[in-house]
Parts: sequence; structure tokens; C-alpha cells
Amino acid sequence: MLNLANIKVGTIIEFRGSPHEAIFVEHSKQGRGGAILRTKLRNLENGATVENTFKGADKVEEANLSYKKAQFLYKDSDKLFFMDNKTFDQIELPKSAIGSQAEFLREETAVDLVIINGKVATARIPIKIDLKVTYTEPGYKGNTQSAAFKPATLETGAQIQVPLFISNGELVRVDTRTGTYVERVK
Repeated sequence: MLNLANIKVGTIIEFRGSPHEAIFVEHSKQGRGGAILRTKLRNLENGATVENTFKGADKVEEANLSYKKAQFLYKDSDKLFFMDNKTFDQIELPKSAIGSQAEFLREETAVDLVIINGKVATARIPIKIDLKVTYTEPGYKGNTQSAAFKPATLETGAQIQVPLFISNGELVRVDTRTGTYVERVK
């Protein structure tokens, strides 16, 4: 059993009889009332999302699952293809099983496939990935009072906001959970 404090983005729990992954979590404590946890959960069996609010002392059960090491091969229009590292079998998943993180996958990325009831449900990709900037406008210093950002296209086709000093061809580290720039990689 998990306490509400243990539920974070990416945690897979048993909810209403099926495994759900937390894709949004917000802890809140108001005045005299007890703490609450607002969540957005994605059903790993059918891809549907549901919002739920847990109350202070609620406990949830962690889903019964196993993991398998794999490597990302390529993506099709709406499917992702992985290779099992031990058996070299190809495994196919719909993009919706991974969500927005799929846009940061590049060939040969190591992932953990999540297996529920003998079937591959989703893939856990690394939290931070280093990707090359393929296109961004030149940055100009100007009348900026705080950090200034500009759009950049990465080698996977994903678009993120990067600081003005980043130029074409540089490697940047991206947080795949939020799709945000973390740092420049040297």
C-alpha cells in the first residue's frame, strides 16, 4: 500500500480494478482541512485518462507489474517499435501508450517495458535525454529583465524552448516528463 505522499508522476497504481499511471500530481493542504491529492491518471489498458482527488488518509495499492529491458528502434505514424534486449523480439506499442514523452525518443534509446498480466502496457523512458538542436534562430541580447527563451527543434522533431545562447548543433539535456530544457551538454 502506498501513502498519498508516495504518489508521484509516473507511479503506477491499481485504481478501479485496472492499472493507472499518474501523469499529473498536485499535493494540497488548506487551513484546518486535511491534505488532498489531485491527480490525473492514465489507464494503461485502454489509454483513457481520468481525474481523481484522494483525501488525506487514503491509501492506494501499487499495481502488480514487471519490467523488461528493451531498446527503441523506430516510430511509425502512430506506433513505436522496440526490441527486447534478451530475445531480440520486436514489440509494437501505440504512441498513446507512452504519451507526450514519445516525441523525445531517438533510435537506440534504452527503455524499460512495463508488463502487466503478461502484456506490454507502456514503456518507461529515461527522465533526462541528451538531444541535438537541429534548428533554432540566432539569439540576440536585448532588453530582457529575466531569462529569455526561444523555440528550438530537436533531432527527434520535438520542439522546446531553450535559452538565447543555444545555437544549432549543440547538445541539450531535456526533461522528458515536462518537455523542458534542463542544461547545455558539453
